[in-house]
Amino acid sequence: MNIENQPKPAPFPSSFWSANTIELFERAAYYAMASFVVLYLGQLGFGDYWPSFINSSVLWGLVYFLPILSGTISDRIGFKKALLIAFVLVSLGYIGMGYPIWIGGASLADTIEPEVTVTLSTVIPICLGVLFIGIGGSFVKPCIAGTVQKTAGTRRALGFAIFYMVINIGSLVGRFVSYKVRNTEGFDTSAIFLVSMVAAVAAFLLVWFFYKDPDIEMGNTEQKPRRSVGEILLGIPKVLTNLRFTVFIIVTSGFYFIYNQVYNLLPLYTKKTIELEPAMDIVTAANPFVIVTCQLLITRVFGKLPPVKSIFIGMLIIGASMLVNIIPLYTSGGVSEAVEITSKLALPLGTMFIMLTVAIIAFGELFKSAKLYEYIASFAPKGQEGLFQGYSNLPMAIGSIVGGPVGAWIFNGVMCKGSTKLDNGLLQLDPGQATTGWVILASCGFASAIGMFIYNWWITKHSANSA
Repeated sequence: MNIENQPKPAPFPSSFWSANTIELFERAAYYAMASFVVLYLGQLGFGDYWPSFINSSVLWGLVYFLPILSGTISDRIGFKKALLIAFVLVSLGYIGMGYPIWIGGASLADTIEPEVTVTLSTVIPICLGVLFIGIGGSFVKPCIAGTVQKTAGTRRALGFAIFYMVINIGSLVGRFVSYKVRNTEGFDTSAIFLVSMVAAVAAFLLVWFFYKDPDIEMGNTEQKPRRSVGEILLGIPKVLTNLRFTVFIIVTSGFYFIYNQVYNLLPLYTKKTIELEPAMDIVTAANPFVIVTCQLLITRVFGKLPPVKSIFIGMLIIGASMLVNIIPLYTSGGVSEAVEITSKLALPLGTMFIMLTVAIIAFGELFKSAKLYEYIASFAPKGQEGLFQGYSNLPMAIGSIVGGPVGAWIFNGVMCKGSTKLDNGLLQLDPGQATTGWVILASCGFASAIGMFIYNWWITKHSANSA
């Protein structure tokens, strides 16, 4: 067969590329501020525990739980209208987050104190900001992912590979722009929300001027049955009565419990015990950097692994990532010991290990993420594929909702127990207590891996008995 005579695949339609460009700006907006939210709220006076609850349980919980509803609403009103509404909401949300500093007269403390000292005039715009970002953000992923699915055709695997790459490029861009702006003279940490707002407004303009609803562009006139909110809620018991699916969701949520700590416990640990002004945006950039540079290699070498085995490896990796932070606790200079990288750059040893942790977590994510949606698709009875895929974000939602308060307790109640406050405002941790905290976190990852192993044994035995 003459390969040269084979027809070339049709190019992706314009809505595919506009959707991915919009996703790049949306992710840039979100990750420009994600690494600093708990620190920002702590410095505003929300105390030791409320920042983690607001950021993880509320904000992340909304972003990853609400797509069950917002995805269906988007189908009803059209993706373009849904995206326009979404970016109006998130833009207002970023304004709300910055309002206490920009307009409200609040100021950021140098350190995060245990007591809650924040006033109502700060609490109200922050809570509104979190709600707007969470609700608006929940519309974006189903619309963009839905556009990729509808426009990629027979090249769906390639389409989603591009989509996944764009997410991480946007994440990198947002972090580095945020770092540059907040370190410019005249700006402070609240500048991260200015960067986020500008990126969200840019995404809104892209939707307004360039994005086309994929059904219109692809000429899809088929009328699919539309479910009401009541029907969606009634569908929850139908999905959750599938025992195999429910157990899988619970087990995999352990992975996201630890992943959530990248934006919850790790910033708190770095800020309160290693350095007073950590560049968390740059530190956490290790995650998307590893994914962008190593995704192709991991896919080529391990892409043929069965989904459960690949997810199991990802869980082992993310559990092990926590343990590396024990090492600097027992060095002679401790976590704050400066290590010279170049003649002009030195980093605390603890910060370097936090960055290593984030990079290792990225490898765990590469093993897990590529297989999660593929495996969830195998649960759905014929005709219910969309219903089950709508719940694919539940593990992240559960891990985030639980991860906020539990992560805050592990840090404040376990790691910081018996600590001493130094003259520079940092906490000197008791190495034994800090080690206990890291071991608890690692154990959560290993427990999830063991749970996945048992789960695989259970379904394999069940399938054999059913044969």
